[in-house]
Amino acid sequence: MTPTLAVDAPLSALDRCDRCGAQAYVRVTLLSGGELLFCAHHFSEFRPGLEAASAHVHDETSRLGDVPTVAPLEER
Repeated sequence: MTPTLAVDAPLSALDRCDRCGAQAYVRVTLLSGGELLFCAHHFSEFRPGLEAASAHVHDETSRLGDVPTVAPLEER
């Protein structure tokens, strides 16, 4: 479990999934005040239970389709 931060603060490449260590794209703030970070895969797997038990879900999985500005020209 990660320390509580601002609920809607953007996630960065330093934020890691609490389940597997991959880059986190979802922050779940629990009603108890705790916070969990998940990669898209694990959030999808645990989504029903997390949404039922959470106060807030900050989901940035839409970023997965973005092409980085440093990508080769043929990928842009």
